[in-house]
Amino acid sequence: MDDSDTIATAGSTFSQALNAAAKLPGVRIDRAAYLRTALKRHCTEDQLERAIADSPAAAGIPLKIITEAANTSIRHETSKVTGLSALAGVPGGFAMIGTVPADVAQYLGHMLRVSQKLAYIYSWPDLFNGDDDEMDEATEGILTLFLGVMLGVQIAQGGVTKAAAMIATQVAKKLPQQALTKGVIYPVVKKVAGYLGVRMTTRIFASGVAKAIPVVGAVLSGGLTLGTFLPMAKKLQKHLASLELTKPGHRPEAAHASDPLIVDGELLDDPAEAVRDR
Repeated sequence: MDDSDTIATAGSTFSQALNAAAKLPGVRIDRAAYLRTALKRHCTEDQLERAIADSPAAAGIPLKIITEAANTSIRHETSKVTGLSALAGVPGGFAMIGTVPADVAQYLGHMLRVSQKLAYIYSWPDLFNGDDDEMDEATEGILTLFLGVMLGVQIAQGGVTKAAAMIATQVAKKLPQQALTKGVIYPVVKKVAGYLGVRMTTRIFASGVAKAIPVVGAVLSGGLTLGTFLPMAKKLQKHLASLELTKPGHRPEAAHASDPLIVDGELLDDPAEAVRDR
């Protein structure tokens, strides 16, 4: 098997683990409920409604409040992952894992929880479509990139930056489906998934980060978790906070007629064309 086949197989392994983790009870975060809880003590009701309907950035919520909410979410998720007990204790949780080792699925589940919270507080749109059990490809792609950033995969940062730029430019507040599934970001997603899959199949979850424990249901020590999960979450927070998407008022109320538009990850030279096609 050549290197490309190895990477492809490893990517498939990671995808299986990611999807198993996303199906665990408690992993998916309700965007509206989370934003309301995270911001209600700091914002007016009008700001809160605007943050939920559009984004915290569009609502003009100060960066200080965003940072405080993000730090609170990171501390909360770090405390929950210390014993890896929150997800394991949910009845029927392990039955949804299939062939993915339970410890890996649990750890990924906590990474997905903090990734979603940080994405929402830093003005990303909803990542999941309603109550559908299966993740769509775009959601899987962006979560793969988020986890790549957390685990120090350099090219993942570029993929997240491109996706954020597309969201900030397009009229519709959604993930750039085409770019993430078959367009300019897709090759980056595949590379990141392959890299993370290789680390998993060699029983190392990330270089110098955490070893996959062979005993199902084993508990990571509090010291190991604090030394790994917290800095990984901080890496993602730092990158998301640096993006244009999170800056207050970044999205104009209406694009100028002469401005190019990006719709679903595709640049349209003629904005009128976008209107005709919608």
